[in-house]
Amino acid sequence: MKKVDFERGGLTQNILQTAFPLLVAQVLNLLYSIVDRVYIGRIPGAGTAALGAVGLCFPVIMIIAAFTNMYGMGGAPLFAIALGKKERKRADDLQNTALRLLLLTAMIIFALGEIFGGNLLRLFGATDAELPTSLSYLRFYLPGTLPLMISAGMSPFINAQGYSSVSMIAVMVGAGANLILDPLFIFRLGLGVEGAAIATVISQFLALIVTLKFLLGKENEFPVRIAFRFPYAGEIMSLGLSPFIMQATNSLVQISCNNVLMHFGGAAYVSIMTIVSSVRSILDTPVMALTEGTSPVISYNYGAARPENVKRAIRLMVALCFSYTVTMWLLLFFHPRFFVRIFSTDPELVQECSRALHLYFFAFVFQTLQYSGQTVFKALNKKRRTIFFSLLRKAVLVVPLTFALPYLFGWGTDGVFMAEPISNVIGGTACFVTMRLTIWPELDKTGNGR
Repeated sequence: MKKVDFERGGLTQNILQTAFPLLVAQVLNLLYSIVDRVYIGRIPGAGTAALGAVGLCFPVIMIIAAFTNMYGMGGAPLFAIALGKKERKRADDLQNTALRLLLLTAMIIFALGEIFGGNLLRLFGATDAELPTSLSYLRFYLPGTLPLMISAGMSPFINAQGYSSVSMIAVMVGAGANLILDPLFIFRLGLGVEGAAIATVISQFLALIVTLKFLLGKENEFPVRIAFRFPYAGEIMSLGLSPFIMQATNSLVQISCNNVLMHFGGAAYVSIMTIVSSVRSILDTPVMALTEGTSPVISYNYGAARPENVKRAIRLMVALCFSYTVTMWLLLFFHPRFFVRIFSTDPELVQECSRALHLYFFAFVFQTLQYSGQTVFKALNKKRRTIFFSLLRKAVLVVPLTFALPYLFGWGTDGVFMAEPISNVIGGTACFVTMRLTIWPELDKTGNGR
């Protein structure tokens, strides 16, 4: 299998060779959840209600993703920096510590979810009407926690070794299976939302098999060692706190949105928010692939003391992300119904959701600033700044605005959807400007000192 050469390969070539398989993998990874929602939204006579019920499970799914990102995205930059410095023992310990943390956390989440699932869903806004469907979906989904966390959490380490195509193949296998199994279980076997969850879990186990084949094979330079020992766990979790906060606060935002929308618009608006969140997942994926594809290149060159390469990588990342977000913003502005109809053909839902998309994505271009700034801080192991800007945009801005705009300013459901673009402008600008003012002088000083 071809390996990306971070040591001798061209900078642009390295970024694209890493980012493209990541993009394919992440687009396919969306199929695990997006395909579920596409089919669920088309269950005869119950699609809209079922979509809302499944949407109430999103906070739990986001928490699983939050811990996965903490160990994967927190450990991989440290791992890549160690590779750049030729510190192979440290790199080995970092990768194995992350794997052990993923295993342990997956088992804990599964147990807690099975025991307290109903209480959690009520906390997230489920009423007696939605609870049976939501709880049924969650209970069938949770057994896939371990395979999901291992395959997704180890992916950044595999990418940092230069084998990003492995992650792409793993997700391709899982997503392909999900695409086939969803209609079989949902419609042919008549299992509804439970069938969607079962199909997803089977697909996640198939993806895990591909991931383990690499981890246990000869191409993995750092063999798997399972032990109750966690060297560098503090460093991994400290750097990974930023991506954890981003996902965990997404869960908090989802809970807040569901509760406020239920108050002002009823269950139909929870379904609308489910579609908006799904579109957000689709549109964020290429940006995340570009930034995560650039991250190991930045980390490796930083570890190898090549500041000009770091600068060039950052500039290329920003240019590619900006081009993409402008293009998507234009598509959303002129053709919002296209995105809504992916999930539902209900005329009233399409009308209301199109308006919600216009509001929610009003400042989508500013996502470039947020993701670029956060990626640089994380790739260079700047823990405090990654944590601060993660908290700023979601916990400090989005959550309070989600309540303030509808209740204090009287914007109703519109206020819920406007909280996101306002936070994008303020948080994204602050993050990027701070990155530019603090990182560039450090890189200049490194270059002048050589």
